[in-house]
Amino acid sequence: MIIRGNAHTFGDDIDTDVIIPARYLNTFDHDELARHAMEGVEPNFYKRVTRGDIIVAGANFGSGSSREHAPIAIMATGVALVIARSFARIFYRNSFNIGLPLLEVNEDIGGIRQDTPLEVNLDTGLIKELLTNKVYRAAPVPEFMQELLSAGGLMNYMEKKRRV
Repeated sequence: MIIRGNAHTFGDDIDTDVIIPARYLNTFDHDELARHAMEGVEPNFYKRVTRGDIIVAGANFGSGSSREHAPIAIMATGVALVIARSFARIFYRNSFNIGLPLLEVNEDIGGIRQDTPLEVNLDTGLIKELLTNKVYRAAPVPEFMQELLSAGGLMNYMEKKRRV
């Protein structure tokens, strides 16, 4: 699976309270969650993001609570992928469960700048800056997790398996 989009860059330790502040946890309306996504660190994120864009972050992305609101809010903005040095494990699994792909990169991705156009191959883990042709390598998304993504998340995957 190939994803192309512009980078939205963030640093280390972006926790779930920054991704979606707790005062918005009383709704599961995806549009409402999207309007407040990342507002703890970038108040105009919802206005800047375009469907298919990619979040690029440092270490420990998604730490904090186990709420599914955080990956739902990100996905509802139209973000197609989150790339980071590392993820909180519960955020990682919640993201794949709702169909939001993540890539963990073991090398320094701090050189990727805001609005840089990227092309990412989830099958190989290759991340390419389209303006400079610089390439970063991440572990590819495991086959089972790609099946979850292709199905649109865990619930759709389970429904598909149930029908077989």
